[in-house]
Amino acid sequence: MEDSKKLNKNSKIAVLCGGLSNEREVSLRSGKNVFKALIELGYKDVTLIDVDRNISEILSETKIEYAINMLHGRYGEDGCIQGVLEFLGIKYSGCKVKASAVCMDKISTKRMLKSLDIPLIKSVNVNKDNYREEVKKLNFPIIIKPANEGSSIGMTKVNGLDELDNAMEIALKCDSEILIEEYLEGQSATVGVLERKNNGKYEIFATPILEFRTKTDWYDYEAKYTKGLTEFILPASFNPELTKKIQELAIIAHKGCSCRGVSRVDFLVVNNIPYILEINTNPGMTDTSDLPAQSNAMGISYNELVDIILHTADLD
Repeated sequence: MEDSKKLNKNSKIAVLCGGLSNEREVSLRSGKNVFKALIELGYKDVTLIDVDRNISEILSETKIEYAINMLHGRYGEDGCIQGVLEFLGIKYSGCKVKASAVCMDKISTKRMLKSLDIPLIKSVNVNKDNYREEVKKLNFPIIIKPANEGSSIGMTKVNGLDELDNAMEIALKCDSEILIEEYLEGQSATVGVLERKNNGKYEIFATPILEFRTKTDWYDYEAKYTKGLTEFILPASFNPELTKKIQELAIIAHKGCSCRGVSRVDFLVVNNIPYILEINTNPGMTDTSDLPAQSNAMGISYNELVDIILHTADLD
């Protein structure tokens, strides 16, 4: 008989998706795909849950044992849902509370990465009161980023002071804390990091690097979700030495920020220097998402990837 305390085909599993963030629609797509994969993998008791403010009650009433978290953005990637699951004693996929909270906040992520001597683009942290003064420390053009948003929501490229106030107004609608970085031209790339037990042995590994070439100025929301605006190169066009360095930095960042199970690390490579932009602790799992494509390039099918992510709940 299978051990009911360990994940098995009869475990009561919830796929958490939707939620309350600006990335709700992407999350719903991820959730539906993952739900389908779990059924195809032979899991017999899987529930797809569109998360709302009654999620604690719903999880308790349905006696869920495992949750695979497909929530993106606020409340799903920032430690909130992770805290609820911890409180309820439900095992869950991916990063825990601390790593989720740190990596969702671009400012906190930068502080952590700086302590690891990882290359970072020059930036300042600002709010509605001090941004005009702080931005003087940077060279234009710049990129304005809400500290706690994903999918490039609220982000704007600013070429001069005359565009600053409007861009800040857009960003401040998303968050009270804003990160402003110098805009550099380079190659945009991302690499997944996965953890699993394979034949009884624990392993952590990086996926092939996915490179983006966009028809927009930078990899903004439009480029991410509009077909034809971005060319994907997989594996990326970097030489073997640089490829190895990027993958090593991704694993260092994953470990250094206490990530668990799965993450996706975004880079901008300028003059062969790989600058880390951010760490995604709950990567998208839609038909066009990066992590499934990266995994597929190394021989891991979508369904196998879902199984790996689900089993991260039992890595502790």
